[in-house]
Amino acid sequence: MPNTYDLAGKSAIVTGGAQGIGRAICERLLASGARVRIWDARPADVPGAHSSIVDITRPDDISRGLAELPAEEGIDILINDAGYLGLTQPFEQHPTDDWLRIVGVNLLGTMQVTQALLPRLMGRGPARIVNIGSLAGKEGLPQLAAYSAASGGVIAFTKALARELVGHGILVNCVAPGPIDTGMIHALGDEAVARMIADSPMRRLGAPDEVAQLVAWLCSDAGRFNSGAVFDMSGGRARY
Repeated sequence: MPNTYDLAGKSAIVTGGAQGIGRAICERLLASGARVRIWDARPADVPGAHSSIVDITRPDDISRGLAELPAEEGIDILINDAGYLGLTQPFEQHPTDDWLRIVGVNLLGTMQVTQALLPRLMGRGPARIVNIGSLAGKEGLPQLAAYSAASGGVIAFTKALARELVGHGILVNCVAPGPIDTGMIHALGDEAVARMIADSPMRRLGAPDEVAQLVAWLCSDAGRFNSGAVFDMSGGRARY
């Protein structure tokens, strides 16, 4: 039975909310009483949420998303979930345009959205930013060098920004999942998924809603003493 969280009256923006972990986060926030707006490069159909087409690598898209926000509506919660795994191969063979997109979506996009929305988060009392990183950013994964680097940047950005904003009542944390049962992971192929499961002490992939539960907890009053933290979700796989 899912835990419940009281987010009634809170307004949230979730990037990458059309599918996978982002969709599960949207559904969990809605079930907790929050108003949810989705920014995603593809159409999102999440009942109860408002959706806008926003490619977070494009400043003009971010500006358009901001212009759609009602002037009187502040933002209490920002979830930076949009991500791109890219190709899995030795870095020497990794096409430059693909690894630049990995860094552009996962790290630079997160930073651009956060900077653009900070004025809406300021002065809201207890506001929350949760960045979705990856266990790859803590441990580094072979044949995922660019993704690991971008995820490591998200972790460092989280820690630095948390120290800047805590005095403004904004708590910033990061969730770093290991392999989760999403289309992005299954796109790696059956053999890769089997290796991930074998490497997990729990012998399974995580569920998107398990990540969403932690995110909702961080956004609730129960997470009021957490800032600058990185929370693994790896089924015991994390070694660092």
